[in-house]
Amino acid sequence: MNPWLNQLRGRFLVFDGPDGSGKSTQFRRFSEAATRQGIPVCEVREPGGTMVGEAIRKVLLEYQDDAHGEMDLRCEMLLFMASRAQLVAERIRPALQAGQLVLADRFISSTLAYQGAAGGIPISDILRVGQVALGQTWPDLVVVFDVDERTAAMRLNPLLDRMESKGAAYHAKVRQGYLDQAKNDPQHYLVVPSHMDADTVFADLMAKLAARFA
Repeated sequence: MNPWLNQLRGRFLVFDGPDGSGKSTQFRRFSEAATRQGIPVCEVREPGGTMVGEAIRKVLLEYQDDAHGEMDLRCEMLLFMASRAQLVAERIRPALQAGQLVLADRFISSTLAYQGAAGGIPISDILRVGQVALGQTWPDLVVVFDVDERTAAMRLNPLLDRMESKGAAYHAKVRQGYLDQAKNDPQHYLVVPSHMDADTVFADLMAKLAARFA
């Protein structure tokens, strides 16, 4: 048993990191551990999690238009934020008010890394739009699963979606974007190296969270 988990009731945690970081595996394991402790968990994913969000997710991940080129980067960012605004209003905020632990698979930290650090949209622009989308509902903690590009590439599904297939240089910028966020806001970020096996990473995750919340 992990009694410190009880401190997470009514809190908002995000699991994030580059594609291939293993964050989704750790997300599932942590959610199961919290549930076994008797903590009500609200799981959400980005983009998606609502009917509106899932429709936006399909556009973002599958958009291809050879006649007109790539989706404009600011359009992409705004679509992510639109999905996020609906998710906050429909699921996250009510769950927090009910005393549940909200676990998000990606959140605004992803936009800051992908469309910001890697894409080139000024971080200040993203944060201004984020303030409109989120209001006062920001994560209590963002856990960044950090992995080198080579290890991440070996883990990715051969059938890459549009976001995963952008190349090594792009993903190196994404990784640095996450690390910069954590460096600039250590109170709200926690970095967990994730190049090792899933059991080792999970043990490290739990130890670091216990140190934060125990």
